[in-house]
Amino acid sequence: MKDLPWKEVPLLDRTRATAHGRDEIRRLKAATLPGLPFPHADQALQIVRRRRTLRTGKVSIERVYAITSLTVHQANAADLAERVRGHWAIENREHHVRDVTFAEDASRVRTGGAPRAMVALRNLAIAALRLAGWANIAEGLRHHGRDMTRPPAALGLN
Repeated sequence: MKDLPWKEVPLLDRTRATAHGRDEIRRLKAATLPGLPFPHADQALQIVRRRRTLRTGKVSIERVYAITSLTVHQANAADLAERVRGHWAIENREHHVRDVTFAEDASRVRTGGAPRAMVALRNLAIAALRLAGWANIAEGLRHHGRDMTRPPAALGLN
């Protein structure tokens, strides 16, 4: 994907946002190119994210490439940019919680069915806390960890 002629593709969407201590500019280019080496791929995307940390002034630039089966008529550049941001919202909501709150990446559970069981237990805990109204899973874990009667009550098991 990197080898496609991106310099010749016009910029289709540009957004800027300031949040979470960062100023971020996102640029999207989309190209419909015949012969993409992926079945059913109609468009190739290049997304360039330029982030500046407000506190330190440090700048980072990230290039991401993607493909989609959506045609130009099904999704314009703004639609594609919104879908990409929507994907990251899911990533932040779900995977980030498991990676940061539960330190899943640092887990030493790696053999047999144990990794799958641990994922199921983490997902159960996250789902139970969300159903109980907790938006901040770490805060919900701390709350329930302080009193051993709280987790069964949250699950309706008392």
